[in-house]
Amino acid sequence: MPRGDKSRYSDKQKRKAEHIEEGYEDRGVGKEEAERRAWATVNKESGGGKKSGSGRGKKEGHESSRKGGHKGGSGQSNEKRSAAAKKGWETRRKQGNA
Repeated sequence: MPRGDKSRYSDKQKRKAEHIEEGYEDRGVGKEEAERRAWATVNKESGGGKKSGSGRGKKEGHESSRKGGHKGGSGQSNEKRSAAAKKGWETRRKQGNA
């Protein structure tokens, strides 16, 4: 099987990759990059193409789909986070908790 061959994937995996790819394209990611990311997500969740043999499967986790390319951390800007920290510090100082 040559690299990039998708014949060993199940129909469900192919549909999932297509759906993920569309989501990336809707967010402005290029066609090729969206396809690459979609298949990487499918591989991470399902362990790659379908494999023969009873009991070979593992439960699929969907964390990477849920995350969907979002960065971790706070959604606040640096300025807002800094202002909140200063406000908290002032409050603790005034209350004598510092």
